[in-house]
Amino acid sequence: MNAKWDRREFLKTASAATLGALAAGAPVSGLLTSCKSDKNQQILESEVVKNKIANSKADTVILLWMAGGMAHTDTFDPKRYTPFEKGMDSNRVLSTFKSVPTVLDGISFSEGLESIGQVMDKGTVIRSYVAADLGFILHSRHQYHWHTCYEPPQSVAAPHLGAWIAKELGPKNPVIPAFIDIGQRLTLGEGEELKAFHTSGFLGNEFGPFMIPDPTSGLDSVKPPVGMSYKRFEKRNQLYNDLISKSAFGEFGSNYQKESLKRAMEQSYMLLNSPEAKAFDLSTEPRESYQIYNTGKFGLGCLLARRLTEKGARFISVTTEYVPFLGWDTHENGHTRARDMKKEIDGPVAQLIKDLDKTGHLDRTLVILASEFSRDMMLEGRPGAEVKHQVDQPTVINDIKNYGMHRHFTDGCSLLLFGGGIKKGHVYGKTADERPCKTIEKPIKIDQIHQTIYHALGIAEDAHAIVEERPFYTTPDGLGKPVMELFA
Repeated sequence: MNAKWDRREFLKTASAATLGALAAGAPVSGLLTSCKSDKNQQILESEVVKNKIANSKADTVILLWMAGGMAHTDTFDPKRYTPFEKGMDSNRVLSTFKSVPTVLDGISFSEGLESIGQVMDKGTVIRSYVAADLGFILHSRHQYHWHTCYEPPQSVAAPHLGAWIAKELGPKNPVIPAFIDIGQRLTLGEGEELKAFHTSGFLGNEFGPFMIPDPTSGLDSVKPPVGMSYKRFEKRNQLYNDLISKSAFGEFGSNYQKESLKRAMEQSYMLLNSPEAKAFDLSTEPRESYQIYNTGKFGLGCLLARRLTEKGARFISVTTEYVPFLGWDTHENGHTRARDMKKEIDGPVAQLIKDLDKTGHLDRTLVILASEFSRDMMLEGRPGAEVKHQVDQPTVINDIKNYGMHRHFTDGCSLLLFGGGIKKGHVYGKTADERPCKTIEKPIKIDQIHQTIYHALGIAEDAHAIVEERPFYTTPDGLGKPVMELFA
């Protein structure tokens, strides 16, 4: 990996890869990938998909994405607590919150995550995820790597995890989009970088994400704008298709890509006119339930994810949203920002697990809570692979803004897994109790995470497509293996 890639070079190469994918022929399904039927119902009824489902532990995946870098020592893997005081030594600070007990004997989380701690008898906490060394640390690169399993840049546009699942299994409900992304806007901050992995890549538009930037406006995503009749909407759609046919996509895109776009539009029409569209309308949720989730966009995104799961969604991502220097991107005021983020996620995540469990959906729904990497007060990167510091951290702290985890740390990150055959009340891996709080037992990397998800869904380890006359696997070279110890 070239450690000197900057933002402009990353975007230039990603754009070239996208054009290359469009110009290429249709990706040819590998022997173990899904059938080529154009109709969702036929896909669901195909013997290939039926066999995968018969060997699966889960039908649906919900990814709760803590965008920006969630510090493990201040969330799900707390260390020695050192309260703030002026004149304190920075190197003494490992955790800026007290530890609080969970429902599991001897296992603590960080203060502010009490509600999630009380549902850990229904899931597993992984404390040993190790992020890749990608040189100078950029969120866009690590998020691309986490969601696609491929280090950027690539010669072709690598598909998102959700796109592979949509391709391999199709929609669970023929009307509900197979891949839904909730909470991320692509019109601010590093929008172009985010677009690079919010895509189905070479697999085609029909497997791409159905984007819902704001869950409170979810219904607007599945109906024409206010004041526009369906007939007028159809005319606009025809005009849109005409414009597409005359664009660079229409000129250089393969027949496969054009047909894939057409099927994506047809999918939108199906949803537009279906009863399932009501699931996107949060105003119909009982007030008491709505208020539990109503901690902000992320909390309501969890509510929308629950409603869509009940209606037969296949893959849903809900994000706290990546906006540079906001949310979990705690380059300063790390303690106070982490405190605020916990208030946003603790109640909704716990309630999502409770609700899915109560209705019986949790058994067949794999819920994952993850972040691109962790954070530390002193170290940027990991021991032996340190990179240039992006934040000036004084050796003596006199201001509360310097009290917190401000630097990117890649050698010890926490994830949560629930449902989908995952062990209940389990802890996997361990990090050191003293700085650097790195992984010291059972390291787990991104290809193992992806293959664990695929295994739960019944998708083979060597699932792939043929692009540019070579196999492109769900994980690099098809070598990734699921972590079977995580399953009950």
